[in-house]
Amino acid sequence: MELKREYVNGMNEQGDFDPSSPPPFRIADIRAAIPKQCWIKNPWRSMSYVFRDVSVVFALAAAAVYCNSWLFWPIYWFAQGTMFWAVFVLGHDCGHGSFSDNAILNSVVGHILHSSILVPYHGWRISHRTHHQNHGNVEKDESWVPMPENIYKKLDTSTRLLRFTVPFPLFAFPVYLWHRSPGKEGSHFNPYSNLFSPQERKLVMISTACWSTMAIILAYVSFTVGPSHMFKLYGIPYLIFVIWLDLVTYLHHHGHEQKLPWYRGKEWSYLRGGLTTVDRDYGLFNNIHHDIGTHVIHHLFPQIPHYHLVEATKAAKPVIGKFYREPKKSGAVPFHLIKNLITSLAQDHYVSNSGDIVFYQTDLNLFQLLSLAKYE
Repeated sequence: MELKREYVNGMNEQGDFDPSSPPPFRIADIRAAIPKQCWIKNPWRSMSYVFRDVSVVFALAAAAVYCNSWLFWPIYWFAQGTMFWAVFVLGHDCGHGSFSDNAILNSVVGHILHSSILVPYHGWRISHRTHHQNHGNVEKDESWVPMPENIYKKLDTSTRLLRFTVPFPLFAFPVYLWHRSPGKEGSHFNPYSNLFSPQERKLVMISTACWSTMAIILAYVSFTVGPSHMFKLYGIPYLIFVIWLDLVTYLHHHGHEQKLPWYRGKEWSYLRGGLTTVDRDYGLFNNIHHDIGTHVIHHLFPQIPHYHLVEATKAAKPVIGKFYREPKKSGAVPFHLIKNLITSLAQDHYVSNSGDIVFYQTDLNLFQLLSLAKYE
């Protein structure tokens, strides 16, 4: 028999804060605390970020072609991969409608930006919308959702090691686009996938066609300049972009010092799920990738443009109180996040098959294998 727990302002009977407790505020209270100007979408300002990022991308590519030096290539790879990630974030804003109030502008810009880095715009936009609508829900969430123990135990050891050993999870995004996560079926490219409703199939076809066009262009350029040169110009930056995407999206939902809850059934609500997300400080990269680290407010109110998220977060923190987890201050480069990533991957493996409030559990056998691999 489940004992009834009593909470007052998130505190349990022992006086300790419990992150799984029902919050003593409503989402309307958070919304009311956010200044009105934070909701204003300025398409000219949004487009200025597009021009900035695209200009940097082309400037870096031109510099790489001009220098063509092994002293410069590693710098180029990291810088260009980071810019691909910044471009992705702007396309992501188009998908949320936070880029502008003009649906056509959002779709056109989103397709151009996402197709350029081999992301199917509508296919990913729709699945990402599912993630936001069901964040923190074990059964319905879409992105980095925990596996119930029965599904986890069906994975062979090699699959578990690949999923939870750095750097393999940092290259998961392309696989996810084609096959989704374990326990789920469907492809972001297939309009008849169970990811999409019949009304969305035409949109997915358009995005898959745009993705295919970009793939053909890359193949043609590769044939023209040579595959090795194309791999240096585009292939390696693309892999760096994938690492950024997987690292950031994982750490916004995992790796906090205190284990955070996941919900099922009646215990889940949009507010409680959103409060399980984690803000992160990325140092000098905060501005480069458009303050994506202000993730709690973004999850609760994805309509807010990225350039208002810092202000909105500051305004909302007094309302959210202890349910907001202040990110650890970063140096210029967020090396501290590496520890969060490695610790989480070593411990956060599955959740119980039952229960409406669950926390990640550790596969001790896998933990031992990972520990052994670390010292070999």
